Parts: sequence; C-alpha cells; structure tokens
Amino acid sequence: MPNPTAAMLVIGDEILSGRTRDANMHYLAGELTKHGITLAEVRIVADDHEAIVGAVQALSAGHGTVFTSGGIGPTHDDITAEAVADAFAVPIGIRDDARALLQAHYERQGTEINDARLRMARIPDGATLIDNPVSVAPGFTLHNVHVMAGVPAVFRAMVASVLPGLTGGAPLLSQSLRIPRGEGDIAGPLAALAQANPQVEIGSYPFIQDGIFGANIVVRSSDGAAVDMVIGELAALFPEAQ
Repeated sequence: MPNPTAAMLVIGDEILSGRTRDANMHYLAGELTKHGITLAEVRIVADDHEAIVGAVQALSAGHGTVFTSGGIGPTHDDITAEAVADAFAVPIGIRDDARALLQAHYERQGTEINDARLRMARIPDGATLIDNPVSVAPGFTLHNVHVMAGVPAVFRAMVASVLPGLTGGAPLLSQSLRIPRGEGDIAGPLAALAQANPQVEIGSYPFIQDGIFGANIVVRSSDGAAVDMVIGELAALFPEAQ
C-alpha cells in the first residue's frame, strides 16, 4: 500500500524574486520521508490573495496533508491566514487563546501588543493552534492544511509540533552510487534494472566534475533488503562506481 501524500505551498514575493532562498521545502521533505509520508507536490505563489486561495483548495483536495510556509506575520503583506479562511469559506478574527499567548509574551518582554502584533492572533473559525516555542505567535491547522511561518527556525519548530499527529507509512530508505559515466552510457542497463525491480525507485542525477560526465544513482524503497540488492547489482554492472 503506498504511503500517504503531502503537498507544500510556499508563499512570498521574496521567494519568487530571488531575494530569499527557501530552506523549508528541503527540511520538510526530509522530515516527511522519515515519517513515511511522500511529499508529492510543491507550489510557490506570490503574496496574492486569489493565488493562495486557489492553491490551497487544489492542494487540499489532491493530498492528505498540506503545509504552507510564509505570510502569517504582523505586516500588511501577511495575508495567508485570511486566504486560507476564504479557501474554506469560514470567518476569521482575533481569537482569545492566540491573543493571550501573544499578550503574555510581549508583557514578559516589556513590549506593547499593538494592532500590528495582534494580526498574528487572527485565526479562522474551527482551526486549532500550532505551537510555536520559538517566537510564540502560533500557526494553525484548518481541515488538512497546516499553516506555518516562513522563518526557518519557526517553521521547523512547527513541523515538530504537527508531525507526531500525522499517520505515516513505512519510512523511505535510500542508498546511492556515483558512476563516472555519462547518462547516455548507463541509461539502458538502468532501465532494465528498474523494470526488473518495480519495488524500488531508481533515479539518475547527472554531474560534471573536472570535465568528467557522471551520474549519481539513487535507489529508494521502503524495503531495505530490496535497496541493498539493487545497489549490489548496480555495483556489479559498474565496477568503477563509488
């Protein structure tokens, strides 16, 4: 039985403009793989209300779980919370439990909780809060969508809060071999090996180093014995592999 699937929605003009390099997708993919959930789709959209609404609706319908990253802070362009509420046609407003968390946090800091900071207490009706041990301002879960901050340290903390409650399958195991041959030379044997071993996934990722063409071959499966077997067959086919 295949593992459940997840999707990720990365939100932010700064990602699309190249000003900020997204680190959250790489982290989430690794954590989901260990949990036995396949990250099957990732989309990146601008800080545009309709784009976020449409992406949330499509990803929520297509996958068991959706993670969003970005757009839940205190500034005018943080519009993710409202867009997610609209995607599910529910009201949104400042919620007492979220406000209490922020109030206590800023009082400890001796800082005023102004209107901008209160924007981070906007939670759609029916959502549950996601704990944020880094900076207190919560994320939230609505239906199968987990809405999280874009700051990597906060995103990681929120993922750690959510993952234990998700049902995963068998963790995906992988091994790799580095073959100093061009893909055109190894494509035929790889295709035959993949056809003979449908229980594993075999991926080829080319590289050029010091003028030498080669490929990193990655074998993945939830069946560790099958991975070992195919890696052994690859090593026999290509003795120069590392």
